[in-house]
Amino acid sequence: MTTNVITTTGDIDVVYAFEKLMEHKISSLPVLEGDKLVGIITATDVGHNLILDKYELGTSVNEIMITSVITVSPEDSVEDAIKIMKEGVSSSGILNQLPVVENEKLVGIISDGDIIQEFF
Repeated sequence: MTTNVITTTGDIDVVYAFEKLMEHKISSLPVLEGDKLVGIITATDVGHNLILDKYELGTSVNEIMITSVITVSPEDSVEDAIKIMKEGVSSSGILNQLPVVENEKLVGIISDGDIIQEFF
């Protein structure tokens, strides 16, 4: 689990959020309102839609973020996280990252890379 999570706020422009994703070479940005997780955006979704020119100039993260975020708690095991990632999204088949939330506060994020490092 990564505890120093790079995040964004909902009022930032989608283009700037995408630049942040690329700058830090990360695949998702949890969206916070204060300390509370309110959404998430992914590099794949944002990049794909930017290429297709689906966003108007000034589109904010609030307008495009996923608000029903699947999360885990710090007490969940790696096996629990793998199961949630596998079953979390039926359309794409797997989630690549899971925010870790405790008492409604973001405390970390687990990526598929974290899981690979745990086992190898």
